[in-house]
Amino acid sequence: MLRPLQGVTMSEAIESLLKENRRFEPPTDFARQARVSSREAYDAMYRESLDDPDTFWRRETSALVFRTPWTKVLEWNLPHARWFLGATLNVTESCLDRHLSTATATKTALLWEGEDGSTRTVTYAELHEKTVRLAGALKQLGVQKGDRVAIYMGMVPEVSVAMLACARIGAVHTVVFGGFSADALRDRIHDSQAKVVITQDGASRRGQVVPLKATVDKALSQPEAKSATHTIVYRHLGSERCRIDMKEGRDAWWDDVLASAPASCEPEIVDAEHPLFILYTSGSTGKPKGVLHTTGGYLAGAHVTSKYVFDLREDDIYWCTADVGWVTGHSYLVYGPLSNGATCFMYEGAPNYPDWARFWRMIEQHKITILYTAPTAIRACMRQGDTWPAKHDLSSLRLLGTVGEPINPEAWVWYHQTIGGGRCPIVDTWWQTETGSIMMATLPGAVAAKPGSTGLPFFGVAPDVVTQEGDPVGANQGGLLVLRKPWPSMFRTLWQDDERFRQGYFSTIKDCYFTGDGARRDEDGYMWVVGRIDDVLNVAGHRIGTAEIESALVSHPAVAEAAAVGRPDDIKGTALVVFVSLRPGSTAGPELRDKLAEHVAKEIGRFARPDLIRFTDALPKTRSGKIMRRLLKDVASGRESTGDTSTLEDLGVLAKLRQDQE
Repeated sequence: MLRPLQGVTMSEAIESLLKENRRFEPPTDFARQARVSSREAYDAMYRESLDDPDTFWRRETSALVFRTPWTKVLEWNLPHARWFLGATLNVTESCLDRHLSTATATKTALLWEGEDGSTRTVTYAELHEKTVRLAGALKQLGVQKGDRVAIYMGMVPEVSVAMLACARIGAVHTVVFGGFSADALRDRIHDSQAKVVITQDGASRRGQVVPLKATVDKALSQPEAKSATHTIVYRHLGSERCRIDMKEGRDAWWDDVLASAPASCEPEIVDAEHPLFILYTSGSTGKPKGVLHTTGGYLAGAHVTSKYVFDLREDDIYWCTADVGWVTGHSYLVYGPLSNGATCFMYEGAPNYPDWARFWRMIEQHKITILYTAPTAIRACMRQGDTWPAKHDLSSLRLLGTVGEPINPEAWVWYHQTIGGGRCPIVDTWWQTETGSIMMATLPGAVAAKPGSTGLPFFGVAPDVVTQEGDPVGANQGGLLVLRKPWPSMFRTLWQDDERFRQGYFSTIKDCYFTGDGARRDEDGYMWVVGRIDDVLNVAGHRIGTAEIESALVSHPAVAEAAAVGRPDDIKGTALVVFVSLRPGSTAGPELRDKLAEHVAKEIGRFARPDLIRFTDALPKTRSGKIMRRLLKDVASGRESTGDTSTLEDLGVLAKLRQDQE
């Protein structure tokens, strides 16, 4: 649950926020052809989206298939919103069926590359056929409208088929990230009361087998998961690489159920507010928190943001590197791009396998035009230097994007210059699992980008920066980031826990959705999100945001990545500990440690000088690339980690950090 700050304002917490004054105007040629080509055009559309939402959303969703149009655009009874009242639809008609009568039917919907280098293409017509057959198979297993289906798969095209098949029959899917443990999977099956689990024999990661079916077996062996009476297993690796046990009466092979399923399955037409999916937030040590998204509003948000933020074109090869187990994969690998008829690239493996050229080699080979990835991945690649990307032709790229956490300005500039060749606009995006779609971005072609800023609010979004009492703060003053108006893709509640929904998101700031983030808004209206308020440390009476410490360190030419955490201190209350990974050519040692500490002091202030700097070859990260600062806090404090570590990319990193400390 989100926690309000006690007795302090965010202005105090981020008083020393680093200033970034560089501006990068959109290339003239890009702006000339962009869907939104000027600040004036953006301002006009933005005003309309707030002042006349009915007109705005009717026009912007005109390509989507609503069987029944809405009679009222919004009903808002804080904290609950209902969008597009009276409308009915099925999302698969917008993502698949509507393309079948056009040339898009034979266009590649999914372009896939496995970690071993093998490739597959799936056209829109083929994706439709697979979806329809799996939907029919689910119905044969007794899945009905409103039932829940758990999906525990790797990055293969069939995971998209599984999601769409659930939507086809009005079932509610809950995709569980393939890095989660059996216990985490069990908890999600239990909370959602899923009737069926769709999985695969195994996935490939850094040349090793990830035993997905075996994990499902372990989860289903526990009484808490008894609701799941059937599993469908996709054979991906084959028996030579991944031997599995099939339980008679419960387990069925994917190919077999599709072969016996009917060739047609009419879409279940549902109300716009019918649940589409539940997505459980990761890293929780208590009861899983199931974020519930509904059909019409979520699709509208994913569709319109995909179209404008990525400036999608007919010939784009679009790559969102996120795993489909996270909301980014839901919105910007499946529903958003497919509803726009885009070609989506999907990659199964690790970004540095077998070497650090993997991303750049695939971009060159497949002529990828749009790359949407996480700052963590950018910093990791930056750490390896310019040699790897320099070996490959990246000229096909026309647009870059970032997602997941605030990006350090130096990483932004490296991304822009080294990967984008200085010609590609960068859209830095801010949003959350709960928001469903992008809330803020620098629309390419419309406005200049400022490294580190999430830009301007997207259409229909009304953010504000306020004190803890809810009063707006002035330009360039820090505060709490809130959203004052409902938006179509907002989550409707937490699954079976509406009180937690109310208290966690709408009780901190009166009449507002509290994001849990701190931010400032500059004189041009650009937002600068500085991270979770949970990541604000009280060091000897000074409030220090960990994001600003990390930004200061990464701005030093020797530093590739940094993570700042606090540990208890008898004198200061909290001591500041930073973990630092260096760029090639830099040498760890007392001299550099002193230089980095002085660098932070110079950039922010003496009060922010770290108490301890620890050098490390790698930081503990999830497979989606996020640094697990919770574990670093445990390391810094000398505590054993009791929370969930099932999503860690490499447990050896954590073990080495503890060993080095001894």
